[in-house]
Amino acid sequence: MEGEVDMARSFNTWLAGFRASIADYGYYIDFDKVHRNVDGIKVELNILNSLIGSKNIREDFKALINKYPEVLKCIPLLLAVRANEIYCQDENGGHLYQFDFGKYPPNSHIYYERYAYFMEHTGLFDLLENHIINNLVDYATGVETGLDSNGRKNRGGHLMEDLVENFIKKAGFVKGKTYFKEMYIHQITAEWGTDLSAISNQGKMEKRFDFVVKTPTMIYAIETNFYGSGGSKLNETARSYKTLAMETDTINGFTFVWFTDGKGWNSARNNLEETFDVMDHIYNIKDLEDGIISEVFK
Repeated sequence: MEGEVDMARSFNTWLAGFRASIADYGYYIDFDKVHRNVDGIKVELNILNSLIGSKNIREDFKALINKYPEVLKCIPLLLAVRANEIYCQDENGGHLYQFDFGKYPPNSHIYYERYAYFMEHTGLFDLLENHIINNLVDYATGVETGLDSNGRKNRGGHLMEDLVENFIKKAGFVKGKTYFKEMYIHQITAEWGTDLSAISNQGKMEKRFDFVVKTPTMIYAIETNFYGSGGSKLNETARSYKTLAMETDTINGFTFVWFTDGKGWNSARNNLEETFDVMDHIYNIKDLEDGIISEVFK
C-alpha cells in the first residue's frame, strides 16, 4: 500500500514539472517562408494593384487577364486558399463550377466573364474597387502570415524532436552511427536482426520510432511529443504507449523510451499515470536536463 502512495507522489511531482511551452522564436511565424511565397507572385500582385479604385472594375479586370493571364495564379492566395483549383456552386445550388487558377484561360469572352463573376461574388472586386486595401503585396503578406500560423502544430512536434535530439548528441551519440532518426520496425530488424514481431501490429500500419539509439548491449527505441493543450489524442497516446511498453518488455535487447512533456497532460493525467506506473522509461524535459540519457542509455 505504501508503495502505491509513493508511486502516486512521484508521478505528481514528475507531472508538476511539465512545461507550458517549448516554443522558440521561430515557432510562431516562418517569415522567411512568408516572404519567399509572396516574392514568387510579387510582379503579378503589382499588376493587379492597377485595379485598386477602378471605376469600371469588371471590364478592367477582363482586359487585364487578357493581356496578363498569369495574374490569375494570385487569386487563390487573396482568398487564403493554397490550392489552384477552387469550386463554387451557383446561387441556385444547381451547378458546380471549377475555377483553375493554375492555367491560363482560353482567349474567350465566356471564360473572362466567368472569372469576373468569381471575383465579384467572392468579394474581391469590392476589396479592390472600394479601396478596402491599398496594396495587394502587403495584403498577401498578411494572408500568408495567417496561413503559416497553421504550421505551428507541425513546428511544435519538431521542437520536441529537436530538443531530444540535442540531448542525445550531448550524451555523445553520433547520427548514423550510434543513433538514427525516424526508423521503422523492419529497418531495426534488418540492421540488428532483432525479432520485433511482438510489436509488428500483425502486418498492419508499421510502427516508426522518432529515434533509435544503439549501445553495445541494447537498442533504445524512442518516441517524443509535447502537448501544450489537452484533447482526446492524449488519452489515446497514453494508452497506445502503455501497450507498447508492455509488449516491448518481452523483447530481449530492446527498450522502449518515451520523452513527453506539456501542460496539456493535466487533462489526461489518469491515463498518463497508468502508463507511468507500468513503464520504466518515461521521462520529461527536466529529466533530460538532469542527464537521464547518459544515465540510462548504456
